[in-house]
Amino acid sequence: MSTYRAPLRDMHFVLHELPGFASVRKLPGCEDLSADLVAPILDGAAKLCSETLRPLNRSGDEEGCALENGVVRTARGLADAFRVYADGGWASVSSPQEFGGQHLPHAIRALFEEMICSANLAFASYTMLIPGACAALHAYASEPVRQRYLPKLIAGRWSATMCLTEAQSGSDLGLVRSSASPVSDGSYRITGTKIFVSAGEHDFTENIVHLVLARLPGAPAGTKGISLFVVPKLLPDSVGRPATRNRLLCTALEEKMGQQAAATCSIDFDGATGWLVGEPHRGLHAMFAMMNTARLGAGMQGLGIAEAAYQDAVRYARERLQGRALSTNRRTGAPADPIIAHPDVRRMLLTMRAYVEGMRALGQGVAQEIDRHERHPDAEVRNEAGEFLALMTPVVKAMFSDLGSECANLGLQVFGGHGYIRANGMEQYVRDVRITQIYDGTNGIQALDLVRRKLDGGRLAQRFIAPTRGFLQVAASEPGMSEFVQPTAAALARLEQVTAWIAGADRADPEEAAAAATEYLRQFGLVAIAGMWTRMAAVALPLAEGPEASFYRAKLRTARFYLQHLLPQAEGLAQSILAGGRALREFDAAAF
Repeated sequence: MSTYRAPLRDMHFVLHELPGFASVRKLPGCEDLSADLVAPILDGAAKLCSETLRPLNRSGDEEGCALENGVVRTARGLADAFRVYADGGWASVSSPQEFGGQHLPHAIRALFEEMICSANLAFASYTMLIPGACAALHAYASEPVRQRYLPKLIAGRWSATMCLTEAQSGSDLGLVRSSASPVSDGSYRITGTKIFVSAGEHDFTENIVHLVLARLPGAPAGTKGISLFVVPKLLPDSVGRPATRNRLLCTALEEKMGQQAAATCSIDFDGATGWLVGEPHRGLHAMFAMMNTARLGAGMQGLGIAEAAYQDAVRYARERLQGRALSTNRRTGAPADPIIAHPDVRRMLLTMRAYVEGMRALGQGVAQEIDRHERHPDAEVRNEAGEFLALMTPVVKAMFSDLGSECANLGLQVFGGHGYIRANGMEQYVRDVRITQIYDGTNGIQALDLVRRKLDGGRLAQRFIAPTRGFLQVAASEPGMSEFVQPTAAALARLEQVTAWIAGADRADPEEAAAAATEYLRQFGLVAIAGMWTRMAAVALPLAEGPEASFYRAKLRTARFYLQHLLPQAEGLAQSILAGGRALREFDAAAF
């Protein structure tokens, strides 16, 4: 039976023992967030995820969703679970207090989101869009729209979607055709069809708020002519209660590879009433407040599935008796040993563990930068944090979702044939996580965004490289740290060299940089995780003989495995990048 237990000890480690959260606690509104206050919050989240959400993961996958006359019926138990989630205040964790939120730091919400994704990824598809929608409306909507929608969204009484994709325009939003016609009362009539709308129709909440991209009359062609509109499923009455059905309808549910319990919809807008969010023709600018939140969320989904797959794989490897251990760890008098004794199984488990704990630490660092970007009183610090987030968002989205898929497949491999059948739940992880590499901008698009926009000629890369180098220089003088510092420093220097090459290539020939983009993002991600592992080693090393010696020794051993066996991939990627893209670019398209 597949189970999930939140890794609270490791979550407290990345939150309280790595140095970053101490500075978050100095930010306005965070001063009282002691470890004693945070612990029951994470305990409550863990209980919700293990006791309420996890038991519905497999049954939801088996039952799926059903569409009847434009109304979606979700799998049994999920709507009740959402009400438990909302009534418990979990929808409002990081939302602004002025609209009913708790305004806890994103550093805490990131850990909660990981738990949800581990416990029930399909359920997460209904919850994780709401904070992004709130961010977009809070930043760009008019005050009446904010007052009308934000309190309901933050309370979890209403939910939200992103309506971007159309049949002819996947990631190329410049091809969007949906239209918006102004009405004398200040509203607009939205017409068009959107596809791949996550949580586009369901029975969880009393209303669903769609954020829709559409074109105003006479709008410029391409992305410069797109505006953003808030379009509710039910139009609120004078006191804000959902009253009149808007002119929109769910016309289809997608038949998908995974996340069967998540309603992925096609929605027809037939002159639906909506209101402009932000400035005309600046819809993408406003939507990216939601999109960037979703991209970081997709990364957390990869981390969540990787953790769940790791837990199940370890449990199975301890219990499954197959073959005899080659030398050590043999069971006397037993016909077979647990497969965890076999070197290749240990390799797979350690690979999963090293990626999971490295991603968790890096994700926590990024979440803390969100808090600095939103709360710090110094504008220069906010700007620096914003530049770091711009750089790291495509890395986290693509790297974490790639590694989530890799870890799910490694977990399945640990199970062998028993992983390939449905009964043990491993194949569901493989199916469910696969979409995270595709939606919210494919990982290839994330890589292109990194090299063409987010490096800024290599300047923004220094937001990561410079502080990491500074840390390594200090850590190098600490006793016992050289084995961790040296490989990380070498990989960082190589990354800086390749970054300069990428920046120069992009100026001279953008196709050359584009050809290397995916490999570069992977190299960047590997080095970023190495930096976090070196920081974790620096914390664990002096504690490896103390009261929790086994925990800290495991940290050091996992750090050694990552730096010795996984980080070397970065050098191979560097060599491939510096070889240039000629072999790729000169291959005749007709020869494929």
